[in-house]
Amino acid sequence: MAPVDLPNPAAHPVTGGLFRSPVPPGTGWPGDPATAETPVARTPAQVRRLAKGADGIPELDARISVCRACPRLVAWRETVAVEGRRASFADQPYWGRPGPSFGDPDAEVLVVGLAPAANGTNRTGRMFTGDRSGDWLYAALHRGGYASRPTSVSSGDGQVLRGLRIVAAVRCAPPENKPTTEEKATCAAWLDRDLELSEGRLRSMLALGSIAWDAAIGAARRRGWQVPTPKPRFGHGAEAVLTTASGRRVRLVGSYHVSQQNTFTGKLTEAMLDEVIGRL
Repeated sequence: MAPVDLPNPAAHPVTGGLFRSPVPPGTGWPGDPATAETPVARTPAQVRRLAKGADGIPELDARISVCRACPRLVAWRETVAVEGRRASFADQPYWGRPGPSFGDPDAEVLVVGLAPAANGTNRTGRMFTGDRSGDWLYAALHRGGYASRPTSVSSGDGQVLRGLRIVAAVRCAPPENKPTTEEKATCAAWLDRDLELSEGRLRSMLALGSIAWDAAIGAARRRGWQVPTPKPRFGHGAEAVLTTASGRRVRLVGSYHVSQQNTFTGKLTEAMLDEVIGRL
């Protein structure tokens, strides 16, 4: 499928810089880890090769941010960036690319999400930023001492995470928030490499939802970590101890996802989220 035509430039809400949507890599978007020379994965085999060859978190993030290996996701994220913008953001440029990880490259804690939101990460270029789910997560991370400020509204807003990095099972916004089994499998190599580059210092992971829980356990198994049997079951507050090949113990903690469906209904409360973050 051919790429979506880029519309006229629009002003970034923080910097005022003009950007086309989707944002071409290396054009000055705040926090863009890629350049015009960053290699692009266009097949699952290329994802695996480029993930394995990434020399450090910054290079891994750059390669993630330009991935085009899943045609359905590429078409959706770029169509939203051009034609499907929410009315309240219609005058803003949309990132329209995969969401790289966000946070401390030397983090001892990973937060694993499901996938970017169409008008959140897909718009801002930062994980859990610019939507209601992110409002909940960053407020809690700020209360827990990981985030420099309680909000994360846009790239370039000054938000900094210390000791923690946010990743995801799938890096592109999927239609109806439902990635296919094949798309999850293709994207898994990026998470595998995230764990590989982090495991020497990693002490805990927070899985937001059952898909993130399964993705974290799957990545751990592919890395050769010891996982309890039977497979640990997801639940809010569930906890499992995973052991790396070098014998390092990593705690996996589960939380209901910070989706509006959960927070508006009271299935997930601030106190519940604070409690699991406090255990990291």
